[in-house]
Amino acid sequence: MTKKKSISASKASLVLFLCQMISALDVPLDLSQPPTITQQSPKDYIVDPRENIVIQCEAKGKPPPSFSWTRNGTHFDIDKDAQVTMKPNSGTLVINIMNGGKAEAYEGVYQCTARNERGAAISNNIVIRPSRSPLWTKEKLEPNQVREGDSLVLHCRPPVGLPPPIIFWMDNAFQRLPQSERVSQGLNGDLYFSNVQPEDTREDYICYARFNHTQTIQQKQPISVKVFSTRPVTERQPVLLTPTGSTSTKVELRGNVLLLECIAAGLPTPVIRWIKEGGELPANRTFFENFKKTLKIIDVSEADSGNYKCIARNILGSAHHVISVTVKAAPYWITAPRNLVLSPGEDGTLICRANGNPKPSISWLANGVPIAIAPEDPSRKVDGDTIIFSHVQERSSAVYQCNASNEYGYLLANAFVNVLAEPPRILTPANKLYQVIADSPALLDCAYFGSPKPEIEWFKGVKGSILHGSEYIFHDNGTLEIPVAQKDSTGAYTCVARNKLGKIQNEVQLEIKDPTVIIKQPEYKVIQRYGQVSFECIIKHDSTLLPTVIWLKDNDELPDDERFLVGKDNLTIMNVTDKDDGTYTCIVNTTLDSVSASAVLTVVAAPPTPAIIYARPNPPFDLELTGQLERSVELSWIPGDENNSPITNFVIEYEDGLHEPGLWHYQTEVPGTQTTVQLKLSPYVNYSFRVIAVNEIGRSQPSEPSEQYLTKSANPDENPSNVQGIGSEPDNLVITWESLKGFQSNGPGLQYKVSWRQKDVDDEWTSVIVANVSKYIVSGTPTFVPYEIKVQALNDLGYAPEPSEVIGHSGEDLPMVAPGNVQVHVINSTLAKVHWDPVPLKTVRGHLQGYKVYYWKVQSLSRRSRRHVEKKILTFKGNKTFGMLPGLEPYSTYKLNVRVANGKGEGPASPDKVFRTPEGVPSSPSFLKITNPTLDSLTLEWGSPTHPNGVLTSYILKFQPINNTHELGPLVEIRIPANESSLILKNLNYSTRYKFYFNAQTSVGSGNQITEEAVTIMDEAMASRQVDIATQGWFIGLMCAVALLILILLIVCFIRRNKGGKYPVKEKEDAHADPEIQPMKEDDGTFGEYRSLESDAEDHKPLKKGSRTPSDRTVKKEDSDDSLVDYGEGVNGQFNEDGSFIGQYSGKKEKEPAEGNESSEAPSPVNAMNSFV
Repeated sequence: MTKKKSISASKASLVLFLCQMISALDVPLDLSQPPTITQQSPKDYIVDPRENIVIQCEAKGKPPPSFSWTRNGTHFDIDKDAQVTMKPNSGTLVINIMNGGKAEAYEGVYQCTARNERGAAISNNIVIRPSRSPLWTKEKLEPNQVREGDSLVLHCRPPVGLPPPIIFWMDNAFQRLPQSERVSQGLNGDLYFSNVQPEDTREDYICYARFNHTQTIQQKQPISVKVFSTRPVTERQPVLLTPTGSTSTKVELRGNVLLLECIAAGLPTPVIRWIKEGGELPANRTFFENFKKTLKIIDVSEADSGNYKCIARNILGSAHHVISVTVKAAPYWITAPRNLVLSPGEDGTLICRANGNPKPSISWLANGVPIAIAPEDPSRKVDGDTIIFSHVQERSSAVYQCNASNEYGYLLANAFVNVLAEPPRILTPANKLYQVIADSPALLDCAYFGSPKPEIEWFKGVKGSILHGSEYIFHDNGTLEIPVAQKDSTGAYTCVARNKLGKIQNEVQLEIKDPTVIIKQPEYKVIQRYGQVSFECIIKHDSTLLPTVIWLKDNDELPDDERFLVGKDNLTIMNVTDKDDGTYTCIVNTTLDSVSASAVLTVVAAPPTPAIIYARPNPPFDLELTGQLERSVELSWIPGDENNSPITNFVIEYEDGLHEPGLWHYQTEVPGTQTTVQLKLSPYVNYSFRVIAVNEIGRSQPSEPSEQYLTKSANPDENPSNVQGIGSEPDNLVITWESLKGFQSNGPGLQYKVSWRQKDVDDEWTSVIVANVSKYIVSGTPTFVPYEIKVQALNDLGYAPEPSEVIGHSGEDLPMVAPGNVQVHVINSTLAKVHWDPVPLKTVRGHLQGYKVYYWKVQSLSRRSRRHVEKKILTFKGNKTFGMLPGLEPYSTYKLNVRVANGKGEGPASPDKVFRTPEGVPSSPSFLKITNPTLDSLTLEWGSPTHPNGVLTSYILKFQPINNTHELGPLVEIRIPANESSLILKNLNYSTRYKFYFNAQTSVGSGNQITEEAVTIMDEAMASRQVDIATQGWFIGLMCAVALLILILLIVCFIRRNKGGKYPVKEKEDAHADPEIQPMKEDDGTFGEYRSLESDAEDHKPLKKGSRTPSDRTVKKEDSDDSLVDYGEGVNGQFNEDGSFIGQYSGKKEKEPAEGNESSEAPSPVNAMNSFV
């Protein structure tokens, strides 16, 4: 695979051609010419009101132009305004805002005029506007109570700034709120919920507006959202939240970005899709953003006009909206007027053509004056968008302005007419050398100027004939192009420029070079793992060009690995591994061309051989030290067996038998092909070395140690590191450092010379020599003073090099003074801002850590009770002079003080500052009870809010009926005086369930509400029927007879069961088949059935002490349906003389009801009716 890359002839030709066309229009600056505006500020110029305003206006001309300005259409006298200056030799204005000026005072429309004797050029109208970042307007934000599954829109409504702010939503912790297909931010900054979920409940939805121009961020008050759940959650088909209605219109300007948005509500969350009616969305310019809710088309044109439909769809249905887009256009150039250079008596034209939607109007000015009132020029004739010049004279020189404008903007272009009589000039340097690869285009430059415009001719050689024919291309800017240059194209070429005022010529040289060719390309290779592979890249090139060869792997640099060996004409990879798989490319570059060729390397596993066992290598042996010098030695060894896995590298370790015997340290490592290494040594170390071999399987055991080699002692080479000076007490300086390790001492007798002196004081160094320690304490120092410190190592042979100095400080002491002028600005009911004056740095007496604000609540203005005062502390790091106090309680009195802190601690507190927070909204009422239900009334009782957060003005009660399908009826609202704690609601519907919403209010607004439900009783007719049945004599007599009969049956049953002594009934039945105590036959079925049930239950009753239990029985309390505890006296029930239990049924007590209002009695007709309802 071969690629050949040369310098692109067509691109080079185009670039050179355009560049020279531009230069051909430029009049050399040594010739007279009208002014040309070269630099100006943008039309819409938004400035920072805190910085100086710089309005640019630069121009060139001969003679150099002078500058003047207009402001709002009238002359701007710069000399009369001390705040305004003009840069020397320039028209640029500098308005001094930073020294007292106000940016608002200089708001307006500015225009610059550059003038000389040949004409006047004007700038665009530059509109100066200072940026603005206004604060959010105060607004009362009600908590949002939303039912699960409903849609919700949180409005941002940012302040109008200049330029408009960037909007984003965050929480109190300054974390961006997560957005998804369900929750997202619209283009207007609002936060849209397609459907709310319980996890959306939070009280800190905060909209932020970032004004980039002034680098400020404004914050809206937090918005609270509470989602209440209803079961089941109703699914809903999509409904568009924005835009509203079924259709809308949008106008966008050509070249801008078109943004269309559709956000829908629905459950499940709808999916948005976009189409263009009657066409396709433009490819490569269409993007979808904000989870496809925003359609973005860049660089729009008139062809993008049309109807765009967004479709929101979920499983229940769809909704759509059609946006009719019209693309208008501010004026844009078709042909902008260009400078015209004419000689006396010549003709010429200036053409100004622009398009737009609507079509722009064209107007001409001459030297900044409308051409209709400009001085007349007989050589000039205006014809719409064209000015025709005939037989011009030198006085015809002027600057003309073309203005193309419509309702969406304007274009202004300056073009001069310069009447000159100049002989030809050639601007290309003489004897310029051009080098080109054979068979490539050659472009020979001949930049020129003259008036009248010179004619250009080319000759080959000094005496050659004029060049012409299809093998040459002659460009208007004088360039000669040879489309396919051959070897015989080499030589000298002469360019001749002539007009009626003269002739000039210039010679350039052309050399044709042989192309670079890869005559032996790299080839596809398959290599086994751990093998060796080589790629060839043999080239042929022009002898006068110097080639460079680069190898790439997968179009990236070769790995930094010693296994890759790059030769003159090849690449060799040693010990190939799987990661070497890939494409290898050889690139050959010269100054004129570039060629490349590629080949693929495939690495495969070696064929498996069952007998081969891969293992870690055996340890090296026969270690030998040679070439011993003071600071180096050569170590050699013989590798052990590789065990079928090539050795990749050797690791060399050393032992210092003098300082750390028995401890081995890493020294270096070398490739597996190397068995000798030159090792660098340190003085005063008794070295032993060992070698470890490494392969793909692992590391070998270490070799046997080499012989020992003791290096000579020397001065220390280095000084201690990490030198610090930090005082532990106000009157000392603790100097610490990291001691040198044993082998770093370079000799015996390691010590340290510790030196110090006070910084910025004309003082001598104080020094002391200490033993091999790592700390020294200087006493009697002034408090927190900077010191210059240095620590130098020395041993018995001398000193280490001069150490570098570090700056330390003596000990800190507590700050001396408290911050002054503490001021508190209460922002809202829960937030305050505190300001203070910084303390003088000299009184800090230490490293300034910051300022601490202590604040505590003294009293709640809405409650008299006091509680334990809990002081809170906020720390503001650095030399800050203000801070925010969040989380305050509304309508409360607070105190605060400020202290400065350093590394030692805190200074004295400032005098306590008292401030009060304004009222806020109250918390919910502490309780709401509903009692005394009647046919048409309910009694409500409530407790005042735990946190009134102000003076309660009233309570708001809202209620509505609920029918059997849980649908809500009309909502009624009642306002109750704040001093009330109960209310009787009358005129309600009978047998109706009501839902109540109750909250408290202060002057600021309503607090959170609590809800309760209650039911009125039935109508009087039904109630009277219930009373009549329950009070009838026959009904009472019937109930008494039934109870008496049951009692008699129970007594008879127990007498029969307990006959025969103390034995359990069941046991006696098993032992004595007495018919008197056997169950009755079917003819007496009542007692027989009842008896049988009782005996079953009796089997599981616990027995009185002394009773016998059959050996095959187990009595378990948890298996029994009855126990003694269930009866009248519990376990203290009465027994007969023979031990039998009496009164088992007559003394039984009622069990606790399973539900609070349920009864254990048999259901009456009334109860049955109520339970049915």
